[in-house]
Amino acid sequence: MRNWPPVSITTDKLRSYPEAIEKLKRGGQLSKNTRHRTSKYLNNIIEADHGALKQVIKPTRGFQTLRTATATIKGFEIMRMIRRGHCLTCKPGVRNEIRFVNHLFQVASWILGRMQANCAPAT
Repeated sequence: MRNWPPVSITTDKLRSYPEAIEKLKRGGQLSKNTRHRTSKYLNNIIEADHGALKQVIKPTRGFQTLRTATATIKGFEIMRMIRRGHCLTCKPGVRNEIRFVNHLFQVASWILGRMQANCAPAT
């Protein structure tokens, strides 16, 4: 993911988008120079990607909370990014993807263990 603001935002012609974008500009989350483009066809790449994600999510309907929905969708997105080669530290190939994800879980487990040890009440 990029760490800089977008130069332009492409949306369809829904009337709420310009208002939301202006609100983000006023709040400082977007640059005042960010262009808003309304085009059905310029947004096709994004919509096609969104459609593929919806197919993966469809079998998991029934999220109980927004928190679980957010975590699940983030997981789907991360796995898709790894598979597409967007992760520079992961070598190509299914086996390497599995190794990489297993390593991430080991690191996360270690970090959580350290956090729990630091937060444990002293006896």
